[in-house]
Amino acid sequence: MNSSEKTARENDRAEQNSAAHARILVVDDQPSNVQVVGLILGTLGHEIIPASDGATALKRVAALIPDLILLDLLMPGMSGRDVCLQLKQNPDWRDVPVIFLSAADDKDLIVSALDAGGVDYITKPFNQSELISRVRTQLALKAARDRLKELAEDKDELLGILAHDLKNHLGGLNMSAKLLCERIRNLHDERIQRLADNAFYSSAQLLAFVKDFLANAAAEHGFRPQLTTVDAAGAAVAAIRVFEERTRHKQLEIQTEVPDEELIALADAHAMDQIFGNLLSNAVKFSPSGKKIFVAVRGNGNFVECSIRDEGPGFTEADKARMFRRYGRLSARPTGGETSTGLGLSIVRKLVLAMDGELTCDSSPGKGATFTVRLPKAKK
Repeated sequence: MNSSEKTARENDRAEQNSAAHARILVVDDQPSNVQVVGLILGTLGHEIIPASDGATALKRVAALIPDLILLDLLMPGMSGRDVCLQLKQNPDWRDVPVIFLSAADDKDLIVSALDAGGVDYITKPFNQSELISRVRTQLALKAARDRLKELAEDKDELLGILAHDLKNHLGGLNMSAKLLCERIRNLHDERIQRLADNAFYSSAQLLAFVKDFLANAAAEHGFRPQLTTVDAAGAAVAAIRVFEERTRHKQLEIQTEVPDEELIALADAHAMDQIFGNLLSNAVKFSPSGKKIFVAVRGNGNFVECSIRDEGPGFTEADKARMFRRYGRLSARPTGGETSTGLGLSIVRKLVLAMDGELTCDSSPGKGATFTVRLPKAKK
């Protein structure tokens, strides 16, 4: 047996053990029903936690999260549906599967309960084989979901570590290649110059990809906006300064339209820098030499509106349908041989949405593109 087969079998056994010895909360206002369920499932090795009403059930879950909940649909006071709705509103509890127990054979009532977040239902009086089968199925599914979640977290952690290490090494390599290029120019050897330029260009592309990968991972998994008051015009002007050398190199002109007074957005300052940086980077990449880029910041009702317009090739309708996806490849290509990872716009969209903002793109082939970010205006 090879190592991958051994690992797969070990994972299967772990899921089976998890499903075989589960913590099950049984909620029913009739003690006899709780006792029947407890006798059937307890003999299978499961730990049974009883609750006679909805309020008690929520307290039990708060004290110790179960692997599965069997929930009576019709109870005095708080119904099973109401209990389920409260469970699904809590991020710590929403993944716990809920099987409804119902003596009523009202299909509309059962559908309503399932719409509240239940995964299955069992009618009373209980059929022992049916109860055992449905409980086993949901426990096995939960064990599989938990395992997949762990694998996804392990993958993200591993890729994050690799990317961070690569970023450090690639940064050093790129800096060395840049210095080498500058020194080699004095030798007037075209062949060596091409090799050095290739090393610098390749390391720059890899470094850009790793940086975008890390930024995307942070936006997708770890970004929690620290909302504060941000001067949108000041953030735009600061971002433009970062691109002065690149715009000069491509003979691009940036024209700004910013108000004299401050326009204060309720936003995350670091996220604002990333948003302006990515949108300006795209405008520079897709603009042919000699063109203009227009940056405007204005008030629009309860929002601060920031737009960046370029005179590049623009985007097709097909491009606009996929431009905010990760690694989306578009018909328009950078005009100066710059690298494009397909992550920049995806990152921008995630950051804007996390701050309760809106991102739009107005573009057509041959007529450039305008990206507009709307963020809530800070209350005075």
